[in-house]
Amino acid sequence: MGTLPTSVLFCCTMNAIRSPMAEVLLKRIHGTRIYVDSVGLRAGEVDPFAVIVMDEIGLDLARHRTKSFDDLEDSSYDLIVSLSPEAHHRALELTRTNACEVEFWHTFDPSVVEGSRDVRLDAFRDVRDWLEARIRQRFPASGAAAIEGSGSR
Repeated sequence: MGTLPTSVLFCCTMNAIRSPMAEVLLKRIHGTRIYVDSVGLRAGEVDPFAVIVMDEIGLDLARHRTKSFDDLEDSSYDLIVSLSPEAHHRALELTRTNACEVEFWHTFDPSVVEGSRDVRLDAFRDVRDWLEARIRQRFPASGAAAIEGSGSR
C-alpha cells in the first residue's frame, strides 16, 4: 500500500454506527501514528448495538460523542473514507477546497435489520468484522507499528 496517511476521516450518515466503529478500529491498530476522526451528515446518538459489539472486542464506543461535518474543527485530512453514499457526496464537496484523497467503502447499515436481538447483533458484528478486515488491508500494521489494544476510548 505504500506510505500510510497521517490523518484519516471516516464519515457516514449519522456518526452513530459505521464511522465510529471504523475510527476506534483504526486507532486500535495504529494508535497515535495516524490521526483518526469520524463524522456523519447529521449527529445522532451512538447505537447501543454498536456499543455492545465493540465492547465484545475490547473497544469502548459508549463515550463516543457523535458529530457532523459542521462540527469539524479541522477539515484538513490526507484521506476521507466515506461509508455511505450520502456521506460520499459530502466528502467529495470537501475536496473542492482541500486536497485530499477520498475512498468510498460501501458499508451495509445494520440498523435496517429487523428481527430478534440476536439477529440484529449478528448484523452489527458482520459490519464490525467487515470494517476491521478492510481497515487491516488498507492500513496494514507492520511489526512494532502495531499497537494492539490502544486507541480505546
